[in-house]
Amino acid sequence: MSYDTNNIFAKILRGEIPCHKVYEDEHTLAFMDVMPQADGHTLVIPKMPSRNLLDADPRALGALMAAVQKVANAAKQAFGAEGVLIQQFNESAAGQTVFHLHVHILPRHGGVALRPHTGKMADHAMLAEQAARIRAALGG
Repeated sequence: MSYDTNNIFAKILRGEIPCHKVYEDEHTLAFMDVMPQADGHTLVIPKMPSRNLLDADPRALGALMAAVQKVANAAKQAFGAEGVLIQQFNESAAGQTVFHLHVHILPRHGGVALRPHTGKMADHAMLAEQAARIRAALGG
């Protein structure tokens, strides 16, 4: 399967759809998941087009994982989490629904279940506040 330049994350990268930005560098963008399964649920994507991990340019993966580590540490701190769940899905059979490589960062607290993925968008004021908390933890 080929990369679809009209997927929602490609549109976010082009500025056609807004996002609650957490972090950005030359190679990556991190923003709040609009259907969060936990407080602080963040997505990190490469700016280089790739459908998923299976077709990604290996040069993009190092920058992607460095950004994931940076944002995961900040999200853990910002939400006082005991741990961080990192998820990444490849193709429909594995649960991928947006076909642009992305990594989920979910701050976790013992005994607190993840919220179900209902398909309903979260309150944008809440997402903006959570993004601000992570940006503050990143020092920005």
